[in-house]
Amino acid sequence: MPANPSKFLNMTVTRFEIRPGAYADSIVLMQLQAALLTLPGVHDAGVVMATPTNLDLLRASDLWHEPAGAARPEDLVLVVRADTDRAAIDALSRVDELMERPGTRTQEEFCPRSLKSATQLLPEADWVLVSVPGRYAADIAWEALDHGKHVFLYSDNVPVEDEVALKSSAATKGLLVMGPDCGTAIINGVGLGFANNVRRGAVGLVGASGTGLQAISTRVHALGAGISQAVGTGSRDLSEPVGAVTTLQGLDLLSRDEGTRVIVLISKPVPPGVAARVLAAARETGKPVVVHFLGYAPPGDGGNLYFAGGSSEAAARAVQLLNDAGVSADRSLGTSLPGGEDEGFRSLKGTRFLRGLFAGGTLAYEAQQALRPWLWPLHSNVPVPGSESLADPWRSRGHTILDLGADEFTVGRLHPMMDQGLRVRRLRQEAAHPDVGLILLDVVLGRGAHPDPAAELGPVIREVLRERDFEVVVTLLGTEEDPQDLHAQEARLHKAGAVVFLDLAEALAYVRRRLPLPPPPGAVQPVRLGILEKPLGAINVGLESFYASVLEQGARAVHVDWRPPAGGDEDLMALLRKMRG
Repeated sequence: MPANPSKFLNMTVTRFEIRPGAYADSIVLMQLQAALLTLPGVHDAGVVMATPTNLDLLRASDLWHEPAGAARPEDLVLVVRADTDRAAIDALSRVDELMERPGTRTQEEFCPRSLKSATQLLPEADWVLVSVPGRYAADIAWEALDHGKHVFLYSDNVPVEDEVALKSSAATKGLLVMGPDCGTAIINGVGLGFANNVRRGAVGLVGASGTGLQAISTRVHALGAGISQAVGTGSRDLSEPVGAVTTLQGLDLLSRDEGTRVIVLISKPVPPGVAARVLAAARETGKPVVVHFLGYAPPGDGGNLYFAGGSSEAAARAVQLLNDAGVSADRSLGTSLPGGEDEGFRSLKGTRFLRGLFAGGTLAYEAQQALRPWLWPLHSNVPVPGSESLADPWRSRGHTILDLGADEFTVGRLHPMMDQGLRVRRLRQEAAHPDVGLILLDVVLGRGAHPDPAAELGPVIREVLRERDFEVVVTLLGTEEDPQDLHAQEARLHKAGAVVFLDLAEALAYVRRRLPLPPPPGAVQPVRLGILEKPLGAINVGLESFYASVLEQGARAVHVDWRPPAGGDEDLMALLRKMRG
């Protein structure tokens, strides 16, 4: 479709192009948008699939006006705002060239167009990795279960009723559905989604939190131990409607795994009834289980259950139980601290608020748990008991801790672990507020995460710290074996002026010292143990970066050249579902 007539805005020109049915995954769209922004004369660009939410985002950014023919959700929309009409036209003319980037697949490699074909191509694959937009994800997960495959379901914005139905069906077949919104897993040494390069060992993890699993696995690694398996469950698994189906399956699986000697169980706040059910199952494993339930008042250690108040403590207790002789942390991974300053905000006067901008949901929860006794009221878009719900997540109020990976921030954009754009804008916004005295960030490394987060965050941290006197504190999670280079990331963030910690508990303890004190389901069928006893094989449907990561770790995988069914038409998709029964 030809570009629209020019639209002038503040002495610039905006042109758009609609490509009917031209689907591309979100990583490709993000890279294309970033490439367009580097072209001469280009001020802003938008590259999105034409869902209603994405079009609303373009309108909010003054990058869209109604075209002559309405774009459909399955259409690709390209928008460029430039100095001149010629610059906008030239930028759009280079789209095809920019999309022909070196990718994870060679031009000669055959990629099946359906899950059925992929299972025939790699019959030994036990796993299907699903990372397509949420409205398509459940259908692919159902098809995977029909083929007898376990599912790693990264996609978010999947209705909870679909999650309940998928997991209930999987449980009757002895299959796992990890997700929706499952960001991390490690199976047989192969990281799925956002996972760090940690050594193999005897600590097994079950977690309804991707960054929580990363925080514990990297800390276990730093303490000299290793991970046997890490079963992600998805953020809603321990909710009342879902009933902890995958958590219970994971506990049972690790209880039978000879390579797992200690289990760590982690989750965001758990309803009391679900917690009781899960803790009863943990007692039945017969193995030491370290429990870290955020917001849960632990009854005290008993039997084979050991309770921890944070991810660092959970990792330390697991390693201590493993070794039966204490722990010896690797302190070579140091902490970047300013010299000798420990008496409240540096040279700051008046009211000073904290703003936490987290990519990891569990880390945002843990920060609230640790800081709320000292900060009142404490606001959040994901409040723990004792914190207050933020009325408008786009506007902080007083002390605020945000989970920027929550659904309201990820609709139409990549998760902040992959794209720092939203956090960069929010960092500038918070730093401009004269009553903000400290900004707390997490930077999570590992496979699937941003390849060089310090390159984007470092210059902005340096910029905002030049403007006025306040602090930026960073918790950096990763290992020296991660592709981003842990030590280089730490050095660049420290050079930018941030106070950098490699452990969340230490960062939170530092923040506490800096802050002014306030005034006075049905039966779960056993999962086949064989999935932990043979090399991992996977079929990937969605983000090519997840496929590339599996191959880089030496596992076998097939990537499906997926396109939205029925061109994304909801009525036709419903008809196809009905025909399939």
